[in-house]
Parts: sequence; structure tokens; C-alpha cells
Amino acid sequence: MSKPYTGGCACGAIRYEISAEPIAMNDCQCRHCQSTSGTGHGSYLTFPSREAVRLEGEATHWDMVSDSGNVKTRGFCPACGSPVYLTFSDTPDFFTIHAASLDDPGRYEPQMVTYTVRGHAWDRLDPAVQKFEKMPPA
Repeated sequence: MSKPYTGGCACGAIRYEISAEPIAMNDCQCRHCQSTSGTGHGSYLTFPSREAVRLEGEATHWDMVSDSGNVKTRGFCPACGSPVYLTFSDTPDFFTIHAASLDDPGRYEPQMVTYTVRGHAWDRLDPAVQKFEKMPPA
């Protein structure tokens, strides 16, 4: 394994260290990700086990229901408002972080784009990355 993935919110009130490798790195163009990122997509790294995550600080949580009916819980800083992580009701062991919350965002390398059906022409993502109109099959 490489060095741990570290990061947190803009003000430093929430910090994480993850001693695992991500199982997926993706850009998502769904409307919820557009709204929470303030741009055309959200960029995420998903890790296979919450056991590998050390989380410090108290996040505020907001639940929303995806197109599939899955509940996504978004963790963000109550002080600065930075989005930091997501968890999912249908895959409770997974832990997903926002790429921009990494101390070294250069470690993010998108492997796919999801929900291109909701993408905007002005949100130009890497044409070489595999794209899916919605979520890819598991």
C-alpha cells in the first residue's frame, strides 16, 4: 500500500486518514453532485472499509435519496461548510471522500464518469475516461 490518504475540511475542524487504497475514483454529474459541488460534477474516491478510516472532528450530516432509492449521507463541516465525505445505506462499509478534500488532490485520478445523462456541455471532462449514463452495473 502507498502512504495513507489524508485530508479534511477547509478550516481543519474535520480531518481524516485512510490506510487503504480506493476501489473507485469517479466524477459524478448527477444533479445532487452538481448542487453540492457548485459546478458540473463531483469528484470522489471510494474506499472499501470504514475500518481503514480514522476520522477526527464532528461533521454535520444531510441525507438524500438517489435515483435508485439509496440513501446517501453527506458529511460536511458545520463551521466552514466544506463537503468532506459520503456514506451509502446500501453499502454501509464503503467510505467516500471528496477529491478536493485531500491534502494532495493530485492523488485523484478519475477512472469513470457517472450520470452523464445529467451532464452539461460546458463541463468538459477527460474524453478518455469511461462514461456511464447512470450508475454502472456492480
